[in-house]
Amino acid sequence: MLDQVQSRRPALGQALAETATAIDRLFDRTLAVPRDSRGRLVEAMRYAAIGGGKRLRPLLVLASGALFGVPRNHLLRAGMAVECIHVHSLIHDDLPCMDDDALRRGRPTVHIAYDEAVAVLAGDAFLALAFETLASPSTHPDAQVRSHLVLALARRSGAAGMAGGQMLDLAAEAEAELDLDAVTRLQRLKTGALIRWSVGAGAILGDAPADAIASLMAYAQCLGLAFQIADDLIDAAGDESCAGKRLRKDGDRGKKTFVGLLGIDRARDRAERLADQAEDHLRDFGPAADLLRDIARFAVERDR
Repeated sequence: MLDQVQSRRPALGQALAETATAIDRLFDRTLAVPRDSRGRLVEAMRYAAIGGGKRLRPLLVLASGALFGVPRNHLLRAGMAVECIHVHSLIHDDLPCMDDDALRRGRPTVHIAYDEAVAVLAGDAFLALAFETLASPSTHPDAQVRSHLVLALARRSGAAGMAGGQMLDLAAEAEAELDLDAVTRLQRLKTGALIRWSVGAGAILGDAPADAIASLMAYAQCLGLAFQIADDLIDAAGDESCAGKRLRKDGDRGKKTFVGLLGIDRARDRAERLADQAEDHLRDFGPAADLLRDIARFAVERDR
C-alpha cells in the first residue's frame, strides 16, 4: 500500500525518496568509521541509520522550511538531527528492558545484530550527535536560531516529550483503567513531540511570523495523533511482511491503544478526521503547503 500511496501522489513519493537519499548521504559522511575500538560502535550506528525508515520527520522539516525560503542544506541538517533522536529512540525501544524486539525494518534490531552494550552506546551517541549537528554554524549562521532549535528539541525529546511519553507507555501496561484522554496525552508526547518539532523547525529556521507558526503547530498536533492511530491500526490488523517488524504486540500485552479503546473502524475514522483537520490548518498557505497536505494523507494510508 505504501507504493500505491506514493504512486497516487507522485510529488510525495519523489520527496520521500529524495529526502531518504539526502539524509543517507549526510549520515554516510558524518559517520566515518574510525580505525580503533570505536569502529564497532560507529558501524552499529551506520547499521541503524542508513538505508531504512520513511524519513518522515526530515521531510516535515523540509516541507515546512520551504514555505519560508530556508536553504535546503540548513533544513537537511535539522532533518538529520531529528532523525538522530528518532533512531536513538528506536534502538533503545527495541532493547530487552523495553519492548524486547528482535526485528526492525525487516532485519535484526541493533542489539541482536551487535549486542546490548553496543546498542545502548549507539543510542547515546545518536542523542549527542543530534545536538552537535544543531549547534554547528553549518546548520544556521545565527547562534540564537541554533539555540532555539536545540532548546526546542531538548524539550521535545526529554521527560516533557518523547521520553516522558515512553515512560507513560511503559506504565500503561499495568493501568487497567486508562481512558481515551490518557492515551491521547501519552501519544502526544511519545510520538507527537518529535513531529511537532520537525514541523516547527522549518518555521524557526525561516523566522516565520507567529500566526504561521500557530497554524503549523495545530497541523502538527493533528498529524501526530493521526500518525499514531495509523501505527495502532497497523499493529492490530497489518501485515508483518509489509511492516517489517513484529505486530500484535500491544494486544498481546493488554496495552491500551486507540484501537483497543475505539475499535478498528472508529479508530480509522478518527485518523481520517484528524488528517482532514490537519489539512484545514494549512488553508492560509495555499498550494505552497500541498506537500504537507500529502504527508497528512500518507500518515493515515500507509501500511508500515
